[in-house]
Amino acid sequence: MQTLVDAYEAIRGFLELGGPILRLIGIVILVMWILILERLIYFRTGLKSNIKAAFDEWEARKERRSWNAHQVRMLIISRVKMGAEQSLSLIQTLVALCPLFGLMGTVTGMIKVFEVMAMQGTSNARSMAAGVSQATVPTMAGMVGALSGVFFVTILTRTVKRNMALLEDEMTMDH
Repeated sequence: MQTLVDAYEAIRGFLELGGPILRLIGIVILVMWILILERLIYFRTGLKSNIKAAFDEWEARKERRSWNAHQVRMLIISRVKMGAEQSLSLIQTLVALCPLFGLMGTVTGMIKVFEVMAMQGTSNARSMAAGVSQATVPTMAGMVGALSGVFFVTILTRTVKRNMALLEDEMTMDH
């Protein structure tokens, strides 16, 4: 129990150190990771069943060589692709927002430093240090969130492309 209390205090201290922008970055990262995890789970379960259903739907067709059949094939593939790409653009947007909010934290922290310097001069190093930490911590958090998100967005995007290419190859126009 004491370990949980210590962890909570450490997290609370970190959030206070970074100021209000750090909370916003935390929320963005949390939503981004919820969406990433949802996509990873979907790729393990739902995508495979959707690909199989699409393939079965195509194989059930008697005629597959006409222009009409080609359009039906494109429709089937598009349905699966839309399901696979769901939330990817939102995840990419959240990844892009992380460093921007980090930059906003930098600006607000530096404003705090300048306010201290304007009121008290450069003699109050402790107050200036609080502003500097409020400037650097959100920047770091935004960059860490963006880097972790970019890595997984790349994996998710490649997975979609690979699965769609496999589906297109399996759904032959022969028959």
